[in-house]
Amino acid sequence: MSAEAIEIALDVGTTAARRYGARGELTLVLAHGAGAGQAHPFMVRWASALADRGVEVVTFDFPYMNGKRRAPDRMPVLVSAYAAVAAWARARGPGRLAIGGKSMGGRVASMLAAEHADAADALVFLGYPLHPPGEPDKLRAAHLPKIAAPMLFVQGERDPFGGPDELRPILATLPRATLLPVPGGDHSLAVPKKLRAQAEVDAALQDAIVAFLRR
Repeated sequence: MSAEAIEIALDVGTTAARRYGARGELTLVLAHGAGAGQAHPFMVRWASALADRGVEVVTFDFPYMNGKRRAPDRMPVLVSAYAAVAAWARARGPGRLAIGGKSMGGRVASMLAAEHADAADALVFLGYPLHPPGEPDKLRAAHLPKIAAPMLFVQGERDPFGGPDELRPILATLPRATLLPVPGGDHSLAVPKKLRAQAEVDAALQDAIVAFLRR
């Protein structure tokens, strides 16, 4: 699905964004991971697939990516940028707003929702970065109990940033959190070819995400 290129105002300057699908009753703002922006094939493929299922999807570049810098901005800058994009999406009219993203983008969305209860009606995480690879004691979960909205964690079993087994005891304490494990999946939810066709895996996950968002 083709996307409409747009510009969204931030606290300082603007950032490039894309809108997939028709305006409807449900919008998902989907943020990119640390190493690649909204134009990465993963982001385009997932945004297009969710839009094909009736969800309007908005992607954007964080300031460092928009400015073609390699190192991510500090968390307050990332959260501020996400807040501006979410506010833009919310201000367009009635309807439900979900936020989330791939890896770092999902973590930033969670920080925003923890700080502002009205930031979103639901959250979707595609490979939540629970901890840095090889450092399972450095958990990034202390803020999750502050999130009031329903959350869906789509997590690969081979994710070096934290697999489903590591997430389960944390999510068990969060009544509005749902875990969707991806058998054989890595941090980008990719599975070995010998297990299952990737297109089939992605389609099943995307169907489950849309069903979650519509509940």
